Amino acid sequence: MLRSHGRYDYSGITERADYAWPQGRRLAVYLGINLEHFAFGEGLGAELAPGGPPPDVLNFAWRDYGNRVGAWRLLELLDELRLPASMLVNSAMYAYAPGLMAAIQARGDEIVGHGRTNSERQSVLDEPAERALIAEATETITRHAGRAPRGWLSPWIAESAVTPDLLKEAGYAYTLNWCMDDQPVWMRTRAGPLLSIPYPQEANDIPSIVARKDGAAQFADILIDTFDEMLAQSARQPLVMGIALHPYIVGQPHRLRQLRRALRHIVRERERIWLTTAGAIHDHVAALPAGIVPGDPR
Repeated sequence: MLRSHGRYDYSGITERADYAWPQGRRLAVYLGINLEHFAFGEGLGAELAPGGPPPDVLNFAWRDYGNRVGAWRLLELLDELRLPASMLVNSAMYAYAPGLMAAIQARGDEIVGHGRTNSERQSVLDEPAERALIAEATETITRHAGRAPRGWLSPWIAESAVTPDLLKEAGYAYTLNWCMDDQPVWMRTRAGPLLSIPYPQEANDIPSIVARKDGAAQFADILIDTFDEMLAQSARQPLVMGIALHPYIVGQPHRLRQLRRALRHIVRERERIWLTTAGAIHDHVAALPAGIVPGDPR
């Protein structure tokens, strides 16, 4: 018998109950924008080029470009296209870039917990230390944002065996860590149900551009083709398309121009789709009748 996580049961997407998003829409689209701060000279971080010995100024500065330039350009694009966003926030961002965080607060974007910093993984911690990490990040975000985050994405999407339990116990309502579906799924935890909302590992600039070395135009085509195919598929089932973005990657001028092309393509269908946030998806799913969504414990 293979070891199982025990968090959800198998369910084929074409065999499920049907439902719709608000106004009868069939495809929900949200942007998950990662706002990350990194330690200098130590810890984890994506690399533009193979890193040298610490302090590895090249890669640290490349990542810092996202907070100093890329994120601001990305906010301009969101305003231009009238797009909401779920901001996936390292709590260290509030001390490091308070002006950027104030601009996001003024836009009214959803704030999603994203750990303290992407220089660390929570999966290597013991349970008390992981609980403390979640508590520290949550308290910092709550103090600055004025409300507790309801969703969580682990730095590096790294989970221990008890992460979903700790998130539920800390008051979280949904997680973005699991990429196993195109619909929300209720997961089991020792403290009750936790909703898994689809977060992409394909329509995501880190695996596409950093890992697979896709070009800017190729990444834009991935977003467009994913959207067009999912819009067609959503005639049969309601679906969620997440788009995962990092300002130090897509905020670079040549990639921003291609991202604009992809997002303009998507917003042309504004009247047919639900442009939303991860938190709003959770609220809609939680209000559906019992037994509609896989794993619903009611």
